[in-house]
Amino acid sequence: MERLAFDEMCEASAVRGPYADVAEWLRQASGKELAEKRAEAEALFRKRGITFAVYGDASGAERLIPFDVVPRVLGAAEWSQLRAGCIQRVKALNAFLDDVYGAQEILRAGIIPRAEVESNPGFCQAAKGLVVPRGVHSVVSGVDVVRTGPNDWYVLEDNLRTPSGVSYMLENRSAMQQLFPALFHRQKVASIEHYPDQLLAALRSVAPKDVDDPTVVVLTPGSYNSAYFEHGSLASRMGVRLVEGRDLYVDDGVVMLRDTRGDRRVDVIYRRIDDDFMDPEVFRPDSELGVAGIVGAARAGKVTLANALGNGVADDKATYVHVPAMIRFYLGEEPILKNVPTYCCREPEDLSYVLDHLAELVVKEVDGSGGYGMLIGPAATKEERADFATRLKDDPDGYIAQPTLALSTCPTLVEQGIAPRHVDLRPYVLAGETVEVVPGALTRVALREGSLVVNSSQGGGTKDTWVLEG
Repeated sequence: MERLAFDEMCEASAVRGPYADVAEWLRQASGKELAEKRAEAEALFRKRGITFAVYGDASGAERLIPFDVVPRVLGAAEWSQLRAGCIQRVKALNAFLDDVYGAQEILRAGIIPRAEVESNPGFCQAAKGLVVPRGVHSVVSGVDVVRTGPNDWYVLEDNLRTPSGVSYMLENRSAMQQLFPALFHRQKVASIEHYPDQLLAALRSVAPKDVDDPTVVVLTPGSYNSAYFEHGSLASRMGVRLVEGRDLYVDDGVVMLRDTRGDRRVDVIYRRIDDDFMDPEVFRPDSELGVAGIVGAARAGKVTLANALGNGVADDKATYVHVPAMIRFYLGEEPILKNVPTYCCREPEDLSYVLDHLAELVVKEVDGSGGYGMLIGPAATKEERADFATRLKDDPDGYIAQPTLALSTCPTLVEQGIAPRHVDLRPYVLAGETVEVVPGALTRVALREGSLVVNSSQGGGTKDTWVLEG
């Protein structure tokens, strides 16, 4: 039986403070009006081309992510705790990445087993000894968090490679301002419009030391990528070029951009291409997405790759268990946000426990994403659990398991009207000269009743996230 989830709008039958105006709006709005507004939102998103593709979908069809017109609302105090916790976490993770590819003090101290790190598939040999400006390996981080009570936030995972979704955060806000201007202006909702400016400032701040006026580009694998809309949107909003690997080349150790007005040097590359495809001379020789020689240019300090190579070792789900220890080791602080208790199946005792309690746990691939390669024990059939047990025995190193949390719910417009649905949250943390979090986030919502899977590829949708000013 599903545990009773914390309702973010109502507690003990009373409307919580941050939701006062939204609750009143919902009482007055008719189902017909809300349905019409949902249709308007869909038309807006379709006109803007805000689509995504699902990996593995043979049809290759572009889809709209379902958008819920009921906003999620966070009070100033709630956001303050989240903001501080996310900043703390990203600072520690950047310190870990700088250390693990450098002096490796945390390994020598025995805080994290050396073998566990150096055998990790995300550990990149090409990044060893790589010096990055300001020690910032992850300029753009997405911290996935869930809520189980008024002050109980848990981090599910850290995304430090190529975190996506920020364009949906921006477009959701634009849609809500257009669809419900009166409701929006009745509340003091913190602005997120400056995110592209903050992103550009962070990218420029990590340019090579000898560059005064850096040229920044966004590197995309191309129009067939599931997040291509986002790549183009962010490049446009920042006022920089969107490029593919064929637009760049390395000349005498410097990355150059082919341009009809004359080729020019590129100093910072906001890359949305995975490590393995970045440089055919270092990684996959068959890659046509990256740029030959670009790793050498980065190692020579002639170009900054954001995010840096090798970040996968820090956002791997097996490394996740060590983040509280990283915070204590590098920052000398206690973690503000909690980790979910985690069983590492590589440990025989943990594996034995997981196999005996599959019906109670969520099991995930350590390098999985998008809701794939996971088992939600309470919702799985006996046959599905038996199949997963075989996988665990065959490859215990590839999995972790966690208890099923009672994710909070928010009011959501569904076919039957307004009903609670489970949500998570992805704040975006920008690290450069300073570490900042835009006062908003991507809320993902599980639209099916009782479902805990919020990923768009698995039937989830999104909401605008309102952070109220104090």
